[in-house]
Amino acid sequence: MKDGRKYKIILSGGGTGGHIYPAVAVAEALRRKLGDRVELLFVGALGRMEMEKVPALGYRIEGLPVAGLQRRLSLTNLALPFKVARSVRRARRIIRRFGADAVAGFGGYASGPVLWSAQRMGIPTVIQEQNSHAGVTNKLLSRRAEKICVAYDGMERYFPADRIVRTGNPLRGSFGAAGSDKREAAGHFGLDPSRPVILVTGGSLGTRTLNEMMKQNIDRFAPAGGPQVIWQTGKYYEAEMDAFMEGRQAGNIWRGAFIDRMDLAYAAADVVVSRSGACTVSELCLVAKPVVFVPSPNVAEDHQTKNARALADKGAALLVHDREAVGKGIETALSLAMNPERCGELSRRIAALAIADSAYRVAELIMATLE
Repeated sequence: MKDGRKYKIILSGGGTGGHIYPAVAVAEALRRKLGDRVELLFVGALGRMEMEKVPALGYRIEGLPVAGLQRRLSLTNLALPFKVARSVRRARRIIRRFGADAVAGFGGYASGPVLWSAQRMGIPTVIQEQNSHAGVTNKLLSRRAEKICVAYDGMERYFPADRIVRTGNPLRGSFGAAGSDKREAAGHFGLDPSRPVILVTGGSLGTRTLNEMMKQNIDRFAPAGGPQVIWQTGKYYEAEMDAFMEGRQAGNIWRGAFIDRMDLAYAAADVVVSRSGACTVSELCLVAKPVVFVPSPNVAEDHQTKNARALADKGAALLVHDREAVGKGIETALSLAMNPERCGELSRRIAALAIADSAYRVAELIMATLE
């Protein structure tokens, strides 16, 4: 990189937090490394969550009229080729007007037209794939990318092996095994640190399966002196779970729609029951907690099951399928919590998969294309 020059970098991706927040984490790393020598621009899909989330975090964003292919028969698919063509034309104008020196794609609808256009304009591109099963957009565009950043082994199944770099998934915030101790963390949730704590989390919106699992097993957390739970119901299910819990004994339960201190929730937990989205998996590797993954079946190409399987096959996590979770999930978690030796083994194995400086690794690969 030439001293004194200001570099202009586009970061593109979106549709879900799993695409947006890794891009934001890399943007933060680039700003820390380059300061006022870098100018950043995000490109997202009009009408998707990134168009609100990214500006709220202090970054500029422009939108494309692109949309994804509906997997069921739908008339909206007939308009898709026209939206893609319009998005490619607009992406070229954005790249030219901004004067981009490099483009990084993080998956999602918008990254396709932006990466495709940049590659044909002779602008270097870097791809970041969060999941163990590569997305269609990233697979199609990988052959012209300078580097492909991945979080899992075996990704040469999808990408040119000579361009793959295992960077892990960039995360915002601070996660690590050496966080708050259990006594402090359990106290934050009003729980007893001397007794087992299960963390059940389905994300900020919540998960029907995990909430039904808790409803079916709520009596396990009623006896005094018994196991405890931190239960994130999610905003979408908050009213329903409030109604269910009315009149029930809740002394061993912390329940909320949202957990504002996930670092303390992880520190308090002996075992975590969770979905297996890419960023969640990476967080759990960093905090080195024994985990029971319940992958969502309602995602493209069943990638959550593939993410969970990648860890389970290495003995670093347990996997309970969504269809079995209501009957087996809590039983599996409680049995694990009562087995310190097994918990220790899972913690050691999942910790071995953690990469703490992922955002900086991706940022450095982007910067290397500017030389």
